[in-house]
Amino acid sequence: MTMRERFYTLAADALESDPRVAMVFAEIGVAQMPRHPRVFNVGIREQLMISVAAGLALEGYRPVVHSYTPFVVERPYEQIKLDLGHQDVGAVLVSTGASYDASHAGRTHQAPEDVSALAALPGWTIEVPGHPDEVERVFARALAGDDRVYIRLSDEENHAPVRGDGLVILREGSDTAPFVIAVGPTLGETLVATADLDATVAYLARVRPFPRETLRTALRGTDVVLVEPYLAGTSAAEVSAALTDRPHRLLSLGVPNEEFRHYGEAAEHRAAHGLDAAGIRASLTAF
Repeated sequence: MTMRERFYTLAADALESDPRVAMVFAEIGVAQMPRHPRVFNVGIREQLMISVAAGLALEGYRPVVHSYTPFVVERPYEQIKLDLGHQDVGAVLVSTGASYDASHAGRTHQAPEDVSALAALPGWTIEVPGHPDEVERVFARALAGDDRVYIRLSDEENHAPVRGDGLVILREGSDTAPFVIAVGPTLGETLVATADLDATVAYLARVRPFPRETLRTALRGTDVVLVEPYLAGTSAAEVSAALTDRPHRLLSLGVPNEEFRHYGEAAEHRAAHGLDAAGIRASLTAF
């Protein structure tokens, strides 16, 4: 079961078990949900989708909004900023498509800049799970609160879930080894890329708030490598803020800030962006 399929199952269950939960769609995904009085489909009106969610939150509901990444973050960005943020009400935004999953659909369905855009707004928790089992944990936690949460689903996933929250160290290197942070679904390729290297590898799924203090405590050397499945450098400022009084070097890997005008399979996009094992290894070697 993919992350997206797991989400639909969890959402349907939540509608039955939690009277606070209301689902808001703009056509995409509504066909996968059961008929229910708290399922709202506003048509192809993504701005309205966010505004309706804000209204539901004001009435005491826990709204869950779902669509493709650019349609849930970029198109209704003003409504996210004002209707949710400025009114200080909560909602759970759940995207699908990630940076380039919808590779055959072209640039309209791709949004590697989504996390950096939402991170520019205050008060957001941003979750980037790397496995369907992790989706279950972060979705349950999001429904239990009243804050603003973004959950970024992806077709790409790691071979197994990572247990634990925050910055989880999976492989220990020497005191001078680079500290490699693999975000969400980049972990599998990162582990292959570093298999025979002296490197500490840590996993991170909750990227906002960023675990600054945990990084300060865990880092023994000077070199930090960020491997993010979205716009390269999205969390670079967070690393710099965590280590502002300590000498350090930072390598930020991710989707480059360039206009990519190619179709193809998602794996081809990953390789073109240097996010497959070979690309990550080459960047680490050069670093």
